Amino acid sequence: MVASATDDSIEVTMPKLYRLQRLAFFNDARYSIIEASTKAGKTVSAIAWQFHQVLQSSPGHSHWWIAPVYPQAAIAYRRAKRMFHGLCEHNDTDMRLTFRNGAAWWFKSGEKPDNLYGEDVYSAVIDEFTRCREESWHAIRSTLTATRGPVRMIGNVKGRGNWGYRLARKAEQGSDGYAYHKITAADAVRAGVLQQAEIDDARGALPEAVFRELYYCEPGDDEGNPFGIQHIAACIGPMSELPPVAFGVDLAKSTDWTVVCGLDAAGDVCHLDRWQALPWPDTIRRIESTVGKVPTSIDSTGVGDPILDQLSVQYRNMHGYKFTSASKQVLMEGLAVAIQSGKVTLPDGWLRAELELFEYEYSRTGVVYSAPAGLHDDGVCALALAVHEFGHKFSISGLPTGRFIMGKGN
Repeated sequence: MVASATDDSIEVTMPKLYRLQRLAFFNDARYSIIEASTKAGKTVSAIAWQFHQVLQSSPGHSHWWIAPVYPQAAIAYRRAKRMFHGLCEHNDTDMRLTFRNGAAWWFKSGEKPDNLYGEDVYSAVIDEFTRCREESWHAIRSTLTATRGPVRMIGNVKGRGNWGYRLARKAEQGSDGYAYHKITAADAVRAGVLQQAEIDDARGALPEAVFRELYYCEPGDDEGNPFGIQHIAACIGPMSELPPVAFGVDLAKSTDWTVVCGLDAAGDVCHLDRWQALPWPDTIRRIESTVGKVPTSIDSTGVGDPILDQLSVQYRNMHGYKFTSASKQVLMEGLAVAIQSGKVTLPDGWLRAELELFEYEYSRTGVVYSAPAGLHDDGVCALALAVHEFGHKFSISGLPTGRFIMGKGN
């Protein structure tokens, strides 16, 4: 996008949008809902559309770009500021661009919906709308009442259990005033925006459910479960009676559980134990008596670091694994591959319940995996650590970091 100004006019060369982008944004619908693949060009399209709205405005008119959190709004603000440098005055504190026609373009966070009421807004973009609070949409809609301003909602698909998904279905059904558009990774490849090799790489690096949502706008039936409810069910079987060849240990924090999970040579769960509220010396003795000299991956985050140090004095088979957002993503993607490929058998009961309740959500830095608020994922973490250790034990090579396929009978 190229922009220039003289005393009498503003000349703007808009970015070249491919056909699906133009149809999705530059249409007559008041509410256009766009479910799109990551990196398919939805942000630049939305900026181009809203800039067009700003240019047609009068002095004092406000236009809003709303993102789920402040850092995401700041990304769009900086991008628009660079694009239209010289055509507007900028206020970095308020994240506001004010143009020569007197119209103001604001970039805001939807984190506090109550702060969005009161203004008259002439157009709005809701960025990553499936991750915004529904209360934010209610507030934004109220600001458009007097102006009858148009809205463009853009974002990836995120399960079926959110207001954004329901609103997109309303638009898809042809409700009055609504338009629905979907732009997939395949569309972006055909338009030359994405490379097929990059899509293929993402397919191999991400769990099936995550990939289908991020790149093909296909909501997971499991509402954010990374393993797949049907895949978990297919892995349920009796506890193995064979000896363990790999262990995973997740240590308790606060009211959590310490969980020890063992896998046999076929990759099936053969040991599963958990406990709460034991003094650390008792926990160490219990782990020692269970694990012995079998290769073990143990949570070494926080309090786990000194526990690992004590265990390592006598046992050289203990391998620490520190949990960060990135390392947990790697760990859970490895477990997802094992479950989805049917390479692990696990008993019915509380571990299955934890797996079925486990969730993922997207952030700017990656995919965040956790149990729902107030619930536990200690068993999931112990199983994932056991899968991780299993992969190390059998020296499986040729796979991305953290992706271990356990071979039954190999």
